[in-house]
Amino acid sequence: MHVFRPVAIASAAALLAACATTPSSGPMGFFITSAGSGKGADLGGLAGADAHCQRLASAAGAGAKTWRAYLSVPGAFPSAGNQGTPSVNARDRIGNGPWYNAKGQLIARDLNHLHNGNNISKETALDEKGGVVKGRGDQPNEHDILTGSRADGTAFAPQTDTTCKAWTSSNEGSAIVGHHDRTGPLPENWAKSWNFSHQSAGCSQEALVRTGGSGRFYCFASN
Repeated sequence: MHVFRPVAIASAAALLAACATTPSSGPMGFFITSAGSGKGADLGGLAGADAHCQRLASAAGAGAKTWRAYLSVPGAFPSAGNQGTPSVNARDRIGNGPWYNAKGQLIARDLNHLHNGNNISKETALDEKGGVVKGRGDQPNEHDILTGSRADGTAFAPQTDTTCKAWTSSNEGSAIVGHHDRTGPLPENWAKSWNFSHQSAGCSQEALVRTGGSGRFYCFASN
C-alpha cells in the first residue's frame, strides 16, 4: 500500500527550488591558500589567517569582498578568575553562500550544502589563482588542509588541542585537517572528508609536511 509522504515531497521540492535559483557559475568566493604562513600552523591566530586570505584574494583581484579562514577554535572552561570563553566555529565565520571557485564553478549553495553534499574535490578546490592543489599520489602530497573542525564545521571541546594553540603555535599541539582531494590510504569516510580527516603530527612546518600537508587552509567570502 502506497504511503503519502508530504514531508519528503516538500523537501525534494525545496531542493529543486534551491538548485533552480542558484546560478551554476559565479564570482570567486572560495579558495585554498596558494601558500601557508610559512610557520606551520602558527597563522597569527584567526585574525592573522583572515588577513592572509584577504591578501591573497586582493592579489587575485577579489579584494573587495570580506574573506574569512575556515578555522575553528575551542573555547576555554571557566577557572579561578576566568569566566571562560565560547568556542569559535568555522561554519559561523564564512557567511551563507553560495560560493564559487576561481573558475566560477559552484562549490556549495549554502552552509547546509557545504557540510552535506558539497562539490569540493581535487578538481574544484582550487587556489586563488585557479591552480590545482597537489593531492595524494602527487609529489609532494599537500592534501592536508588545516581546519580544526568537526565534520559539521564546529569546534572541538577544549580538552585536546586540535588547533595548535588557537593557530598561534608552531611547536606545541597538533591540528585537525581535512583532505581537499577526498582521498586517503583507506576507503573510509574519514579519508574522504574535506574538513575532518585526522590530526597532524605536530604544528611545525616539518610536522605538517610529514603528514601530507603544507599549512594551507580554506578561505571563504563572507559577503
